[in-house]
Amino acid sequence: MLFAKPLAELIAELEKLPGVGPKSAQRLAYHLLRVPDHEAKRLADAVVAAKEKLKFCARCQNISENEECEICRDIRRNKTLLCVVGEPRDIVAIERINDYHGLYHVLHGLLSPIDGIAPENLRIRELLVRLQSEPIDEVIVATNPTIEGDSTALYLAKLLKPAGIKVTRIAQGMAVGGELDYADSATLISALEFRREM
Repeated sequence: MLFAKPLAELIAELEKLPGVGPKSAQRLAYHLLRVPDHEAKRLADAVVAAKEKLKFCARCQNISENEECEICRDIRRNKTLLCVVGEPRDIVAIERINDYHGLYHVLHGLLSPIDGIAPENLRIRELLVRLQSEPIDEVIVATNPTIEGDSTALYLAKLLKPAGIKVTRIAQGMAVGGELDYADSATLISALEFRREM
């Protein structure tokens, strides 16, 4: 055994985080062992508090402290425009440009048969319920320009168009294979402005 059992367990847990490989997990674990106890406890408390206090917005599936998130409760938002994104962090990317003023819906993933992610694994059912009960005129599909994002966009367009809802896709100002939360503001503004109907 290379590591003491508690250290090995910490490394194993850190490795489960997205983008953290074995070497990064080891560096993080050793860093956490070096910081003062109060800093390590503050990190642990923040993780526990986030898990206990945060939930999904009952309306859009964004992360929220309340039953409905701040965006859904904002009466100034355009209630007829709905932007569908893959992850909550995509909302942050779009909100950062301060150019979109509609509502959102978070799928919590993208279709990926190779990873076993089918439509029933996403928040598509909740989206359909919203579209029946809210006055949505247009759905903007703002999924990443990847194979999974494009597949999800096409699936949604085929599902929603028969209901007479205008379905548009953000323009390809986004690099193929890129991710929304890494895009600069000008690219996102252009992608939203020049969206196309699907």
